[in-house]
Amino acid sequence: MRRHAGLGLCSACWQRHPDRPFVRAEGLISELGQPPDWLRDFTADLAAKYCVSRACTMITSLGRLLLDEQPNHPQALLERSRRSGRSMGSLARALETFFTCHGMAMATDQAERLAAGRRQRRINAVPENLRPSVEAFADFMMRSRERARRAGTRPRSDATVEAALAIMRDLARFLASERGKQDWALADVHDVEAFLAGSPQARKRRLVVLGQFFRFARSQKIVLVDPSRGLTARGPSGFTGATLTLDQQRVLFRRWTTGPAVHPHEALLGMLALLHGASSREVKMLQTADLDPHARTTRLGDRPHPVPLDPASWTVLERCLAHREAQRTDNPHVMVTRQTKSGRGPASTAYVSHVLDACGFPPRMIRCTRLLDLVNTMDPKLVAAAFGMDPEATMIYLADHVDPGRLPEDRTLSK
Repeated sequence: MRRHAGLGLCSACWQRHPDRPFVRAEGLISELGQPPDWLRDFTADLAAKYCVSRACTMITSLGRLLLDEQPNHPQALLERSRRSGRSMGSLARALETFFTCHGMAMATDQAERLAAGRRQRRINAVPENLRPSVEAFADFMMRSRERARRAGTRPRSDATVEAALAIMRDLARFLASERGKQDWALADVHDVEAFLAGSPQARKRRLVVLGQFFRFARSQKIVLVDPSRGLTARGPSGFTGATLTLDQQRVLFRRWTTGPAVHPHEALLGMLALLHGASSREVKMLQTADLDPHARTTRLGDRPHPVPLDPASWTVLERCLAHREAQRTDNPHVMVTRQTKSGRGPASTAYVSHVLDACGFPPRMIRCTRLLDLVNTMDPKLVAAAFGMDPEATMIYLADHVDPGRLPEDRTLSK
């Protein structure tokens, strides 16, 4: 049996030995003429977050970068470690986390690159004759976002821009395939109505985007008239979503408080949404620094005041913290996944959107159930103040509802 010369271990045991990354790092330091002073700390960071073989592989890859003739200061090293494509690689992510936490380099523009790629894929899916106008509209939205950032107003998010481009892609495909039109100037109100009729539930959102596009196209002389002008959503202004019954809420409460097989992330998101009206974003952005164990309160999103947690919610939160502790991570967020335990970012939106798949109800439905109950039993302005929402945002939950106690009594005279 082959044994390691220094430690007297067999090959299999040496491959799993926790000192392997440090031995590999010391070998790399001996090869370098001027080794960076952060290399040992970075090795310890890798050894704490990754398995032995993965940490050694990353140190080997780092060694190839350090031994070339390129500059080895942290920012340049971070840029050279990035892979081309959608993922910049595990080494680049580890270096970015380590350098930014120690103030040695600035974060990369990976998120912006991914967003630009998503926008370009939507533009490329537009039929060729209609594509230039959609591409110009995308540039217009990006310039508007930069102006909004400089002015301190609300800029469009990447998701908003991508959703608008997806709607324009679908309209362009509809015009080219269903209506036989290859020019935006040929689109009329009947084409827009037919397109909106294809997805009645998305009519309001689609109409907003179409209005923005055709106003832009008219200003650029792409079209002479706005075919979406005068169209209305013709939908109810109040809340029309689905909610949970009391029996369904009781079943979910028992599932998340007594079910030992339920994942801690599912129980945390479900309980905070069911009892405290928390959104998926508020839960995924929740950090350990937002918790107050003595007062048993937490900060949720933009809410102006700490949210007191009931015993059941606090117990679920402690389960999630224990799950986080078992992963031995430095990530400050409460909800840590396998992909985020080696970094400091929150869980992805895709992960959070599927956390509650096992229970059969989406987070939005559970949250809306709680908001609907609070708004109709309390003052909507108080609910808006407690949740950090605009007063108009809570008024939609009052549509078509009048408290029977406030209606005047029937005083019709009998003949």
